[in-house]
Amino acid sequence: MQDRQEYISQVVVTAEQMRDIEGRIFAAKMPVAALMEKVAGLIFRRIQVIIPPYPIPDQGKSRVGILVGPGHNGGDALVVARELHFRGYEVRIYSAFSKLKELTSQHLHYAQSLGIPCYQELTQLSDCDFFIDGLFGLGLEKAIANPIASTINQINNWHKPIISIDLPSGLHTDTGEVLGTAIRATYTFCLGLWKLGFLQDQALDYIGKAELIDFDIPLADVQAVLQDAPQIKRITKATALSTLPLPRPPVTHKYKEGHLLLICGSRRYAGGAILTALGARASGVGMLSIAVPESLKQLLVSHLPEALIIGCPETETGAIAHLQLPEKTDLSSFNAIACGPGLTKDATSIVEQVITSDRSLVLDADGLNILAQLGTIPTLKKRQAATVLTPHTGEFQRLFHDIADPKEDRVKAVQSAAMQTGAVVLLKGARTAISNPQGFVWINPESTPALARGGSGDVLTGLLGGLLAQAATKQIAVEDIVATAAWWHSQAGILAAQERTELGVDALTLTQYLMKVVSN
Repeated sequence: MQDRQEYISQVVVTAEQMRDIEGRIFAAKMPVAALMEKVAGLIFRRIQVIIPPYPIPDQGKSRVGILVGPGHNGGDALVVARELHFRGYEVRIYSAFSKLKELTSQHLHYAQSLGIPCYQELTQLSDCDFFIDGLFGLGLEKAIANPIASTINQINNWHKPIISIDLPSGLHTDTGEVLGTAIRATYTFCLGLWKLGFLQDQALDYIGKAELIDFDIPLADVQAVLQDAPQIKRITKATALSTLPLPRPPVTHKYKEGHLLLICGSRRYAGGAILTALGARASGVGMLSIAVPESLKQLLVSHLPEALIIGCPETETGAIAHLQLPEKTDLSSFNAIACGPGLTKDATSIVEQVITSDRSLVLDADGLNILAQLGTIPTLKKRQAATVLTPHTGEFQRLFHDIADPKEDRVKAVQSAAMQTGAVVLLKGARTAISNPQGFVWINPESTPALARGGSGDVLTGLLGGLLAQAATKQIAVEDIVATAAWWHSQAGILAAQERTELGVDALTLTQYLMKVVSN
């Protein structure tokens, strides 16, 4: 049972894939009406927990407005309405569509026969305590027009709790785009499998608290539909922790636990070097070497006495002029390299050098800006070893001029970037997306706005570099390591925000919460 739950919690589907899965279920003679009853029953039970029928003793019933659309999403809402009516809620139905699907129409007639009032004017529902949104579900493609657009805007302006069925009406199932206007839900109950739109940044203002309603789709049907498509999955705690290099063998030593070289910092951006190094320290990497301009060496020693700090000759502007590694050491002496935070563009020759190495490489910040100047795709196509790019949206657009706009469809954009470069690409955001060159995508389903602060990305670079170094001798896919780093980083932010509020999570504080995540 746990294996099924873990699988279902990871899988993400498009509207087309979900329709194909449902088509297999109905082809196997599952009655549509029976499935509607099952799904609506599960939704009804969750609603009872969230909003009880008599919230305040002696102050009457909870009044619920049911927004009914023309399709089976509206039918689901009507079954919920019926069950709420039977359990003592005061139910009112809004249905402004002249044509309904047959099953939805039947449920509407039955609801009316029970004495549940049905209105075509929204004003009759203005004093409801909360609403159930069953206007539009899976696969909406066209912008919503009046009068329904005005109805949605009016409901949003009432600022009442709204529970959306499957996804908020008005959102595109795959991209999360707002099609004209959309319900701003308080809760959204996603039906069966997670839809891709839930994991697109532009949808997050509308989804509210999202929950999956698992109605027991046969796994064989899911796997049959998804087997030939690049898979998109949510990162879960179980998958993230499974790639951590723990437990360690009883007999080991520091070089067996990975040796990471960080190349970061400049006289102007010394903090970037410190934050990246502290992120790497938290990863548990066995040996940490940090190349910085000579003028930063003592500063780094004071913060990380256990690391090997390599002072390098610097330019007049305080950037690293060239690497000056210890005797009998070259780039192949390390298991992984992370390069970029705080470098400035004056360190172009350094980035060119590490790109030609045969080590796993993480490029971030100025490492990415320099890569964009060199020519992203032709430069990376020359590399043989694993490469990880960690851009935010602005950096992504500088790196990839002719790829899908990440603001419109993050998943498509990151897939295209990874396929064209042969790199694993991590696109930062509220829902960080990671793609390997084959188009497999991990999406981090949880984060916090507390991470929207300078230096947070530097911490991620160090953490990721440390994990890659430790995994160098293990058979773990690079994209899985990157997914673990993204999850770990965001969970540290969430934990810190819970204890310190979102305003209290600076990047240095974030590093102090990394170990708390894996020790809980």
